[in-house]
Amino acid sequence: MSSLFPTYAKFPIEIVEGKGAMVKDANGKTYLDFTSGIAVCNLGHCHERVLDSVQKQLSKIWHTSNLFESNIQEQVATKLTADSERVVFFCNSGAEANEAALKLAKKHTGRDEIITFQQSFHGRTIATMTATGQGKIHDGFGALLPGFTYLPYNDLDALKNTISTKTAAVMLEVIQGEGGVLPATPEFLVGASELCQKYGALLIIDEVQTGMGRTGKRFAFEHAGIEPDIFTLAKGLGNGLPVGAMVGASKLAETFGPGVHGSTFGGNKIAMAAADVVIDIIFDEAFLADVTEKGVFFQQLLAEKLDAHVIGIRGNGLMIGIELETEAGSAVKVLQEQGLLTLTAGLNVLRILPPLTVTKEELLHAANLIESVLIKQEVGMK
Repeated sequence: MSSLFPTYAKFPIEIVEGKGAMVKDANGKTYLDFTSGIAVCNLGHCHERVLDSVQKQLSKIWHTSNLFESNIQEQVATKLTADSERVVFFCNSGAEANEAALKLAKKHTGRDEIITFQQSFHGRTIATMTATGQGKIHDGFGALLPGFTYLPYNDLDALKNTISTKTAAVMLEVIQGEGGVLPATPEFLVGASELCQKYGALLIIDEVQTGMGRTGKRFAFEHAGIEPDIFTLAKGLGNGLPVGAMVGASKLAETFGPGVHGSTFGGNKIAMAAADVVIDIIFDEAFLADVTEKGVFFQQLLAEKLDAHVIGIRGNGLMIGIELETEAGSAVKVLQEQGLLTLTAGLNVLRILPPLTVTKEELLHAANLIESVLIKQEVGMK
């Protein structure tokens, strides 16, 4: 019997080693990893520059309290807010970043009502679980926090009919990852931004999965040309080191003054050493252009091979969902046997999140494996 709580339905694979997009399990079998730790290892496993930065920091000091100044926090925050008037709060995870965003919105506006969207996912704390628009996440926990309303995603009319001067914030994902890799339309994002401005509500964008270059931009909201009041980051920010960030407009700074919020390990020097290098690499224009090119290349490959056999292929950059005719779990297991690691999103969507450093040869190999399993073996087909 395991000494762990059974909170995860684990695959019978223990990954013990990795480099780039390749990993090896405890039995010596190698896999092409197109999960990236769920959009975490955006630069691949054991990236040399990240490793070097972390090792150098490890030899100096690991942790100091946030009661003391931290130049590396200031450095990372400056890079995250380049060309914008924003401030950053560092924490340890996406749930913590979203929790901070909800607290900030309520305190700054003095309002209690929060609008989120059906099929969203924002975390597992009480507040972020409440913000999540999925009943299966709520089940069994009794009464959740009051004041949350869940609207249909991409339905601007529903938002127009609900938002008011009592609304503290509208919280959304540019692409709903856990909900099925469902992209927001540009019209919806722009409309949501305009409605928040009209009613004095804050627009919070959860970039935990879509941020840090995953869609070919620094942050996915940049595709729509909007400026959220708050956005949140985690996952890819530390390339495997636990770090999250809430990034807010500078007008919000005074609302989170001394003693209002905090995190013992937030902005830890080891995590900051990783994030510092990750930002330098990913925010480079040539790197982001390469992600965009590879995303188009891979989606075109998948469309050529699968379009006539699947319900749809969607996403942006290297965040891709393939909607199947049946549950996707069986396809994930067969692909593992063939040496490709993938994920599900909802019941029938195969979710693909390769490292942003993946090569075109690796993308072609993965596309051939997916074609072989879905089409030739008819896994996931009716």
